[in-house]
Amino acid sequence: MAPCQADADRLHDTMAMTQSNRACSLPSCALALLVACTAAAADEARRNPFEDPFAVVTSGVAACPRAEPPLFTEEQIRAEAHDRAQRGTSCWLAGRCRLHNAYLYDKEIVPRVVKAVSADGRYGDTSVWALGQRRWVWLKGCVSKPEQRDGLERLVRQIDDVEGVINELMVGPSGKPPYKTAADK
Repeated sequence: MAPCQADADRLHDTMAMTQSNRACSLPSCALALLVACTAAAADEARRNPFEDPFAVVTSGVAACPRAEPPLFTEEQIRAEAHDRAQRGTSCWLAGRCRLHNAYLYDKEIVPRVVKAVSADGRYGDTSVWALGQRRWVWLKGCVSKPEQRDGLERLVRQIDDVEGVINELMVGPSGKPPYKTAADK
């Protein structure tokens, strides 16, 4: 049962029990329900129902703001589902993908990103997270030098099945990150 439905049922029971002694007037009970539903919606659980791969690639900058994994509310899931179905299959229909859905590549691509960066050996002093969605890779985190930002992007672009790279890496851990963090909730 949805949290607000349960609150509404309790409100109904409370009003029925208290109408004779007027402990809860309609306006005050309605206000209590609104406050409870608003709090429940704000604390609504978020999850990754699409199983978008999200991985720690490197962790060499301790102060780097941690990237937020791809988490969705139930409302966002419903809104996103149709678009994902359409975007995922359009790649195959256009003849650009061998698999019938572009999102099916992501579970293979992100581990390859981790492996390629590790094998390269030049990025131990960075903190990078990778997110994969429909053959695109988002690089989030901190690098120590500007050339690492561009070098990581080039490296990931060369990985099989990667269609594009969104580079959200920042040089150093200071300033507002160009990616969503846990603090942005």
